[in-house]
Amino acid sequence: MMKTLLTITAAALTLMGCAQEAGFHNDAALPAGAAGVAADFGAATAANHQAMTNPGEATVQLGQRFAAEVDTTVTFAFNSSQLDAAAQAVLITQANWIRQFPEIRFNVYGHTDLVGSASYNKRLGLARANAVVNFLSTQGISRSRLEALVSYGETRPVIATQAPEQQNRRTVTEVSGFVKGAPMLLNGKYAEVIFREYIASAVPPTTLSTSATATLDSIQ
Repeated sequence: MMKTLLTITAAALTLMGCAQEAGFHNDAALPAGAAGVAADFGAATAANHQAMTNPGEATVQLGQRFAAEVDTTVTFAFNSSQLDAAAQAVLITQANWIRQFPEIRFNVYGHTDLVGSASYNKRLGLARANAVVNFLSTQGISRSRLEALVSYGETRPVIATQAPEQQNRRTVTEVSGFVKGAPMLLNGKYAEVIFREYIASAVPPTTLSTSATATLDSIQ
């Protein structure tokens, strides 16, 4: 009997250690969906909670996530605001991400290289920002969520050169905040996002190590 209890206790301690290594916790202060699971599990519910309680910090974190998960920049040909196939492909991935979070607003910033006058380049940068907004709107994104069209013209180059430079001829899409009056509720559509996030963040069971497998084989 004593040997059985010791075996059960040892097994329990081993499981607790594995849970700690995997980043599991049980903090009742965390929002629903984040307690008792891996630290990155329930991210959508946690984000929704934070948006309701601290929208400024939530905006920063969503902006960082957007920048990490999609390419936020498209580039243009010299003296052009036309979107080529590569730019459209990037914007389609942006639109797919944006559609998942209907409560978020975005800014589109237009830029140019340093060739030409400052006033002309500011107009060209704005034309590029408008081209991006127009394309995103064809992908089902409301223009009210892309209302801030800003042109920095030639004032913020990626590469400081007077020569034509494609990396400077660009637009950048960024999270700017939350739609005014948007309900921060776990409605059906947002619940779909949460479900997808749970599935995406789930960690598959750890496979047995080679040595453990060899041990089991020898027992069999």
